[in-house]
Amino acid sequence: MALHISGRGLPDEQPVEYWIADGAISLEPVAGAQTVFSDGWIIPGLVDAHCHVGIGPGGPVDADEALRQAETERRAGVLLIRDAGSPIDTRGFDDRADVPRIIRAGRHIAKTKRYIPGLGLNVDDEAQLPEAVAAQACRGDGWVKLVGDWIDRGIGDLAPLWSDDVLKPAIDAAHANGARVTAHVFGEDALPGLINAGIDCIEHGTGITDDIIALMLDHGTALVPTLINIDNFPGIADSAAKYPTYAAHMRALYAGSRARIGAAREAGVPIYAGTDAGGMIAHGRIADEVAALTGVGLSATDALGAACWNARGWLGAPVLQQGASADLLCFTQDPRSGPEVLGHPDLVMLRGRVY
Repeated sequence: MALHISGRGLPDEQPVEYWIADGAISLEPVAGAQTVFSDGWIIPGLVDAHCHVGIGPGGPVDADEALRQAETERRAGVLLIRDAGSPIDTRGFDDRADVPRIIRAGRHIAKTKRYIPGLGLNVDDEAQLPEAVAAQACRGDGWVKLVGDWIDRGIGDLAPLWSDDVLKPAIDAAHANGARVTAHVFGEDALPGLINAGIDCIEHGTGITDDIIALMLDHGTALVPTLINIDNFPGIADSAAKYPTYAAHMRALYAGSRARIGAAREAGVPIYAGTDAGGMIAHGRIADEVAALTGVGLSATDALGAACWNARGWLGAPVLQQGASADLLCFTQDPRSGPEVLGHPDLVMLRGRVY
């Protein structure tokens, strides 16, 4: 049966009206359509641009738990996920109509003992990094994820994993295979080499400085700050008493994080919403990340856009247009009014099916 919805759209707040037939949006009336929503707000499905389907607090999870994670995201209104690294293969979900679309980055690429055990693909000879990047570019859906820095227990502090000399050929290898590259980076030292090598995005970015912001603008580098995960830094520091320099560094990064990310926003660095769900962050918290983005200077509309229409444009995904998949959310209240509204859509529609 064809469906019909009407309301006000964002960001322009103008009246909108859509008909849904065979899972797709029509801007022209469809005879016999049943109205399932009216007199509220309608937006494209939300995007979590840093979400790990397949990772739980204890590491990799089985397929059943990964499916539950994806369903949790759908209930929260996330209908498009950029999975920023997963140790399990979730491509079987592509055949399901009831879970969000997933854009994958393959596995995290790291070094032995320089990342969380069991999650990363270990490359011990960095000369092999370009080959590993090319392989993950083919395994993913247009993204590759590097671990840019992590604690080096030999020095007791954060340190880059890769030398600058290998980063450009590695990132070039991804680009040659049609993939963009992003990197986990907490500290300062790994950032110049990654950005100068042409990386497309930085995850977390708590070590950015004014010089780094200028580099990001020059190279068109995006930022996904994962603010609700950065809030875990004090606890990480508390658990790292064996490494006092690292612990102090993590506390300092946390203390300056909102101001530094706010400076990046003010300068014009593109910022998108990602929760880092999986591990320390529960799935289904995109509304909390949107609220956190308003704390670094984004307006309520821009913060929502960072998890919706702007994020979709960045990832090459459609919004609400003729012929597009009917992936949308409906709210009786303005979804910009806070996480208590945004996190509980009144209607979730994925591929034209109402949840």
